[in-house]
Amino acid sequence: MAQREFKRRTSVRKGSTGSKPKKKRVSSAGKRKGSLFARLGDMIPGPEAIAKFIVLGSIWVMVLGGGVVAYYGYGLPDKVSFDVASERKPSIRVISIDGATLATYGNRYGTPVEVRNLPDYVGQAFVSIEDRRFYDHFGVDIVGILRATWANLSSGRLAEGGSTITQQLAKNLFLSPEKSFGRKIEEVLLAIWLEFKFDKQQILSLYLNRIYFGSGLYGIDAASRYYFGTDPRRLNLYDAAVLAGLPKAPSRYNPMVDPVKSAERANIVLDAMASTGALTNARAERAKQTRVRTARKADAGPGVRYFSDWVLDRVRDYVGYVDQDLLVHTTLDSRLQEIAEFNLERALESNGARAKNVTQGALLAMTPDGAVRAMVGGRDYFESQYNRVTQARRQPGSVFKLFVYLAGLDKSLGSNDWMRDVPITINGWEPRNFDRQHHGTMSIRDAVATSNNSIAVQMAMEVGLGTVVQKARDMGVSSPLTAEPSLALGTSEVSMLELTGAYAIVANGGFAVFPHAVSKIIGKGGEVLYQRSDEFPGRLMNPLHAGEMNNMLSAVIAKGTGRNAIIDRPAAGKTGTTSDYRDAWFIGYTSDLVAGVWVGNDNGSPMDEVTGGGLPATLWHDFMLHAHQNIPVRSLGKAALARSKKVGEDESWRDFTKGFSASSKKE
Repeated sequence: MAQREFKRRTSVRKGSTGSKPKKKRVSSAGKRKGSLFARLGDMIPGPEAIAKFIVLGSIWVMVLGGGVVAYYGYGLPDKVSFDVASERKPSIRVISIDGATLATYGNRYGTPVEVRNLPDYVGQAFVSIEDRRFYDHFGVDIVGILRATWANLSSGRLAEGGSTITQQLAKNLFLSPEKSFGRKIEEVLLAIWLEFKFDKQQILSLYLNRIYFGSGLYGIDAASRYYFGTDPRRLNLYDAAVLAGLPKAPSRYNPMVDPVKSAERANIVLDAMASTGALTNARAERAKQTRVRTARKADAGPGVRYFSDWVLDRVRDYVGYVDQDLLVHTTLDSRLQEIAEFNLERALESNGARAKNVTQGALLAMTPDGAVRAMVGGRDYFESQYNRVTQARRQPGSVFKLFVYLAGLDKSLGSNDWMRDVPITINGWEPRNFDRQHHGTMSIRDAVATSNNSIAVQMAMEVGLGTVVQKARDMGVSSPLTAEPSLALGTSEVSMLELTGAYAIVANGGFAVFPHAVSKIIGKGGEVLYQRSDEFPGRLMNPLHAGEMNNMLSAVIAKGTGRNAIIDRPAAGKTGTTSDYRDAWFIGYTSDLVAGVWVGNDNGSPMDEVTGGGLPATLWHDFMLHAHQNIPVRSLGKAALARSKKVGEDESWRDFTKGFSASSKKE
């Protein structure tokens, strides 16, 4: 019946059958109005068309949705391992001679754990703060997404996220940090797949083993042991809350960086646990603290990164390709490092340094056998990672005269020999003394003490510039050196590491020094991959010459240009100042420690009359005075004699400390 009616109406409209309707007479305005509504009515689809549109639209949505799922879902993994050891990069931990952690490179992962083996409140803490509907959703929390969307729209900013623990796990397991629509689709699909593949406890376990906790730590086992020194199965409630608060902003809430802010975040976690019923309000309040207490002190300050970066560059030279976790034992003393950083910063922040346009500095300390004990390569590692101890090459000024006078000693000149301080001209060049005066006849010892330029150049020309260059090479200087008369005054650029190592040779009585920082490298399972040999290097100079040089350098501090460096024990050293005051140096030593100091500007701009005997010598004095606290006073010669005995030298070298002893008596 309905079908016949549908056909009859269709045939009338088409004019195939039926009588014509009787025309009505209407006004032109009404005709136009009726025609408009008629046209509008024709444009509105009927119920049948709407239904058809919905059906077709649904089909296309399913087709397109299926295509998207097929496109982004292709290649989903078929398994996930609880063991992360084979999926991570090796970590390298650098520690000091006294066991302090200096720096960690790479990531640290602990042993995988399962949440069922942890206290109940551990899992509850993470669920309460990260995904309180974790046990109710299928991997994607629609309610959470709507709530986060409303919160973000209301605040006008991204105030809340809608990702579930499962989505975060999917991202950490399989996806890159890239933010895009396609990556989000993959994250959702992977989250649903994980929910299908694993139960909730397994997903939470995977999450706890993979999440980042700051300080290069991945997984709750590594974080628990590092921050609190305990197995995660023995975490207390508050420490669990601290760890649960970290994933949102691991650096900001790091308990070793900001224990107060970390505690504030942990208290928020405790409130969240109370709101979900995991804790009573009373227990949450009792557990709150104002400051997080960790099991260890924070890693060394940022200044030590100059040293640890230098060490890292050498690890591969010792063990080759790094394919396992390494523990690198170094020679650095964390106490001396702290003293060095403090004194350098204080010196550069002083009103005197600011007024004299001093913006940079560096300090290096090592034992007489070359073991680096402290290294500060600049005033702020975060502003500049350029290491002014190992990488920078600057003019050393009169510090370079060490090699001139050692070459003179080889030519049978002694500290008590006399030379004349007179004006000289060499190929049109006239070296001038700092005070612009000449002082007539003086001993070589006094010439060194007063940093006389005329006599230093005369001696360099007498022994030969090539001989001076070779002496510097023998003493460990590898930087390019130009054999010209001004070389005697330190115009060729060298590094602080080279210079300080050369002075260490004199300090130890003439034995070769190889500045070093690594004593032992331990691999996985405690295997020793590298161990520094205890063998002593050969002798580089006649021990009598070492004693003579010590005699001269002691005079620099006692009565010469380095008087600001006088400390409470025998010491020797040399000042250095370059033309226009662009560089100022002091390098000196005691029987136990050799230290070099440089100040200047990275761009080479002049300082305001800063000399090596001023700020550098004062900084050296302050560092060495603190560094030698509780260390017995020893003469310089005894340290050198002890080293000589260690290498088994016969009695023919017995008198090599005469020069040292003489200088000690004179001072």
